[in-house]
Amino acid sequence: LQVQYSCYGFYLSKHTYTIQISHARNIMPRFATTALTTLLLSINISAASAETSSSRLQVQIPKSLFRTEGYDHREALFGVPSYGGSIAQNVYYADDKLCDSNVDVHKGYPIRPMDENGTMESWRSPYILMVDRGDCTFVQKVRNAQRTGAAAVIVADNTCLCSAEADPEIGCHSDPGTMCESKAPIMADDGSGADITIPSFLMFKQDADKIKAELLANHVVQLEMAWATPAPDDRVEYDLWTVPTDPISKGFLSTFKSAAKGLGQHALFTPHMYIYDGQLASCQGPNGENVCHTLCTNSGRYCATDPDSNLDEGISGADVVAEALRRVCVWRHFGDDGVGETWWKYIEAFIERCDTPDFFMNEDCHKDVYNYAGIDWKIIDQCMRDSGGLEGDVPNTFLDAELRAKIDTGVVVIPAAYINNSVMRGALSSPNVFKAICSGFLPGTEPDVCKTCTSCGDNDIMQCTIDKKCVGATSAEESSKKTVSKGQLFMSLLAVSGVFCGVGYWQWKRSQRQMRDQVRGILAEYMPLDENGKDADGTFSFATAMSDGTQIT
Repeated sequence: LQVQYSCYGFYLSKHTYTIQISHARNIMPRFATTALTTLLLSINISAASAETSSSRLQVQIPKSLFRTEGYDHREALFGVPSYGGSIAQNVYYADDKLCDSNVDVHKGYPIRPMDENGTMESWRSPYILMVDRGDCTFVQKVRNAQRTGAAAVIVADNTCLCSAEADPEIGCHSDPGTMCESKAPIMADDGSGADITIPSFLMFKQDADKIKAELLANHVVQLEMAWATPAPDDRVEYDLWTVPTDPISKGFLSTFKSAAKGLGQHALFTPHMYIYDGQLASCQGPNGENVCHTLCTNSGRYCATDPDSNLDEGISGADVVAEALRRVCVWRHFGDDGVGETWWKYIEAFIERCDTPDFFMNEDCHKDVYNYAGIDWKIIDQCMRDSGGLEGDVPNTFLDAELRAKIDTGVVVIPAAYINNSVMRGALSSPNVFKAICSGFLPGTEPDVCKTCTSCGDNDIMQCTIDKKCVGATSAEESSKKTVSKGQLFMSLLAVSGVFCGVGYWQWKRSQRQMRDQVRGILAEYMPLDENGKDADGTFSFATAMSDGTQIT
C-alpha cells in the first residue's frame, strides 16, 4: 500500500506508507487523523521487541515430541490466562484458518467415529484447538475457536523466520512462493479482543508442522500450556503503561491508591507514559518543523494520538504529551519510595476535576489538583522546563527515557500492566492487578494485606485494602479489642473450678446416701428385728455406723 500525497513517508517492513497532512487546519480531512493514528501504532509494533513471557508450551503426548525446555512460542496480547495454572488437553487440528464464524466442528483431525447419520463426531470438550495462521486477525480466529468451546488455541505459523530457514539444524521450510519473515510475529489485539476469555499461543512453523503431522496421522497429541508470575524475592515490581486519556486505565487509577498504600514497601511501582517517537514517524520535517501539528510537541519529536479524532477542537495529541510529562515529573519528585501516595492523589484528583476538554490544559485546574495532592506547582513546572520543555526542536530527557523504556519492554497494546517484568493479561481492573501482584511474592513473604484481602470477592478487595478486612469479617484490631484479659480469664477459670467442685461434692454425697440405702436393704433381709424395729444384737447399728463412716474404735 502506498498513498503518495507528500514527501512525509512512514517506513514499515518492506512497504512505504505516506500521507498528506494539510497545513490548513480548517480543511484537514478526517481520514488523515485516523490514518496517522494507525500508522503510529503500526510503527510502534514494528519497532517493539518481543516482550518477556512467563508462559510455557510443552508436548506431553507423544513422548517423542517432548522437550525438556519446552517449545518456543509467542503469547497473545489478549485473552485471560490462568496465572499460576496450566491447561493440559488433547489437541484437535481444525484444518482451517477459522476466519468464518460458522465453524464446522465435525471436521479436522484426528478423525473421530461416525454417528448413525454418517457424520463425524464433534470435538470432545475440553480441548485445545490448532488453527492455521492467515487471512484474518488473530483475535478473529481465537474468538471463533472460543465459540466452539475450545479451552485454548494454538495458531500454527505458516511462514518461517528467516533465521530459522537459514539454520539447517532448525529445518524450517517455507511453502513455495512464500517469503520468510525477518521478525517474529506479535499476536496483537486488533482492538476488539476484550471479549476473549481463553488463552492462545502462536507456534513457530517448524514446530507446528510436527504437531500437525501427528494429528493428520490420526495420532493423539496432548499439549500443556502453563503460566506463572515470576516471584524472584519478597518484593514485587509492577509497572503500568498508559496515557492520560486512556479510558480503560482511568478506573484502575481512580481506585488503586489504597492497595498501593497497603502494599507499601513490599511492592515497587513505576508508572510509564506511552508516547510515540515523532522522528521515527516522520512528524519532524527536513527543516525541523512539526508537520503533524497538534499531534506532537518539540517540533514533531514527541507525539500522541488525538483522543477525540478532531485536530481542531478538544484535547489534542500535544496536550496528551504535555500531561504525560507533567505526570512523569510528579512521579520523579514524589514517587521515589516506590509507593507514590502523592502521585496517586494527583491522578485521582485530575481524573475527577480536570479530565474534560475544557479543563484538561487549564492551569487553574492544574493548580487546584496540585493543592489537593499537597504539591508545590512551581516544583513540577520547573521539572518540566529543566527536562527540555515542550517547545522548539529540543530533546526532552524524560520523554526520551520513556521512548527507550517502551522499546526495551516491548509494550505494544495499552493499557498494560507488568508484574515482575511479565505482562499481565486480562482486564486492567484494580482487583485483577492486586491479585496478580500478591501472586508474585515468594511463598511466605506476602504482606498482610495480601493474606487478608485476596480471599475477598472482587467487589470487596479494594474496600478490604482500606478496612484491613473483607466485608462482614472481623479485623485483627477488632478481634484484639474483644480479647479476654488475664484477670477475666483467671476469674472465669476460678468460677468454673468452683462449679465443678460443687457438682463433685454433691455427687459424692449422693453416692454415699445410695450406698447406705443399699446396705440397709441387704441387712434388712437377713437380720431379725425386735418388736420396735431394732436389731436384736446391734449388728444393724454397726452397719449403719460403718456406712456413715463413724469410727467404732
